[in-house]
Amino acid sequence: MDKKHIHSPRLDTIAMVENTIKKSKEKLSKTELWKKLPKQMMYQTFSTAIDYLVELKKIRLTAEGKIELILEKGKAKVWEKETQEGIQEKKSKIEIKKNEIKEGKKEMKINAVGLDDSAKKIVSELSEIERKTLKVLAEEKKELSVQELSEKTGIELDSARRAIQWLNEKELGKARIEKQVFVSLGIEGLKAVKDGLPEKNFLKELNENWKSLSEIKSISKQEINIALGNAKKKDLIELKKEKELTVKITEKGKEFLEKKTEEELILEKIGEKELEEKNLNEKEKQVLKFLGFRKGFLKHKEKGNEFISITEKGFSANESIKETRSSENLLNAKIIRNYNIQDPVEEVYPGKKQPYYKFVDEIKQKLVSLGFKEMENPLIVQEFYNFDVLFQPQNHPARTWTDTYKLKKPTHGKLPEKKIVETIKNAHENGGKAESMGWNYEWSEKIAEQLMPSAHGTAHSARQLVKGIEVPGKYFTLARCFRPDVVDATHLIEFNQMEGFVVGKDFTLRKLLGLLKEFAVEIAGAEKVKFLPDYYPFTEPSVQLNALHPELGWVEFGGAGIFRAEITENLGIKEKCLAWGLGMDRLAMFKLKLNDIRELFSQNLDWLRKGI
Repeated sequence: MDKKHIHSPRLDTIAMVENTIKKSKEKLSKTELWKKLPKQMMYQTFSTAIDYLVELKKIRLTAEGKIELILEKGKAKVWEKETQEGIQEKKSKIEIKKNEIKEGKKEMKINAVGLDDSAKKIVSELSEIERKTLKVLAEEKKELSVQELSEKTGIELDSARRAIQWLNEKELGKARIEKQVFVSLGIEGLKAVKDGLPEKNFLKELNENWKSLSEIKSISKQEINIALGNAKKKDLIELKKEKELTVKITEKGKEFLEKKTEEELILEKIGEKELEEKNLNEKEKQVLKFLGFRKGFLKHKEKGNEFISITEKGFSANESIKETRSSENLLNAKIIRNYNIQDPVEEVYPGKKQPYYKFVDEIKQKLVSLGFKEMENPLIVQEFYNFDVLFQPQNHPARTWTDTYKLKKPTHGKLPEKKIVETIKNAHENGGKAESMGWNYEWSEKIAEQLMPSAHGTAHSARQLVKGIEVPGKYFTLARCFRPDVVDATHLIEFNQMEGFVVGKDFTLRKLLGLLKEFAVEIAGAEKVKFLPDYYPFTEPSVQLNALHPELGWVEFGGAGIFRAEITENLGIKEKCLAWGLGMDRLAMFKLKLNDIRELFSQNLDWLRKGI
């Protein structure tokens, strides 16, 4: 009699479970013990190991459901390392008997003895589609494809696939995937079936007299080129070079026209239904190979077909189901399926927004709910908006290649209406309408036209000021900015900035500081905030906003201030404008509790799944 053995856990798994029990100072339930083991150990493997230790009388389960070691002479039994084969021999309860059947074939029957508790639990929790699949596999006693399984069980194809997967995981069935290559017609192949092969259409234009290629009008030049090569290879034509290339049909060519070719026959065959390559005979495969060299004639598609066969454990499970139905007189009734709602299940991570992207969305929603209007924020702007409108002189070091990027192509863009340009020119040269002397230099319109990736979000505030604003008014934008910088834990060469300004009567620096503190606390979750005096060419007075990070110390969030009179008064704005530009990436570092700004764009799946 041949002996087959049911699956048993590895020795190291059993030893790991027993050692964890020994080290525990208190009695644990199965769930409590499982949580102490490495996370990668599946609960099913752990449960099987417990069953083995119980069977080997190493441990026992108390009436309260706790696990305890069985002691011998006051000491825990020492784990005797047995071979995997030895453990399997002890646990195997399935015998296979082979009897000759009338046709001379051998039929396998399983002497279904009692299942262990673990196997019984698995059987009791089988779904209806799994039970149907087991029944069919046990009856057929052969491997079935997913299509055959669907037909024989009467269940949908997708349900059959799920049943195959589940039974394979529970070791009641053995699944495999077989790759299949199917051939169908491409655009040129479909055209050939409908209108004929190019070489045949070409030959129909010819006769025994020499004919130049330019005289052939019924087919395209591309088809002539294709047909010419194929026809010459098969000796269907003769070629002669005079003033131009001339051609005439051969006797073999005439015979070729009278009957269908192998290529035409297989193209028609594929045209009716896509074919699996392995089902073609050798001659057809050769023709197919030849057609494969012709562009657009064929398309190849690879599919995976699923197959499953029943295992010994599956046979035993099916017999157990039959006996249960018979003993309970439920042959024509549905068996109630047991559901285990106590064991831990695998954590599910549903689809959601990337944590940083979600944070940006929340900022936008908060600002809009507070009555702020969103400004446009193009990636590419003219220096006019990035610097000139903001009263930053054209010889300022921040406008050099070390601090900003320039656009290579195109290099210059269009400025707004002449009146605005003239206003900004006057502001730079002599202060314009403001009580200012300006920068006292000759302002260049050509420099102002130069295109660049926006270096700060304030460029978009400048655009809005030129475009026109409401007073009182509140404006913001979440802008992508670019600056040459050394990448480290708090710096990137491209970053996001939360830019904005509010305009109204009687606005003071005190109100601006209150706004900035509100942003740091509400948006970033900062606990300690401080302000430092700073300088920006476009604001006066100016401040720097800082917040205390638990790991990095004091981190600068950004700058702020009141727009200078040279900006607002020259654009016809008499009220005070409180403006700010905050590094959104740094705000997110605080909110998401990160120590490195680069982690915002991490591909770490664990962080992406568990992030807010």
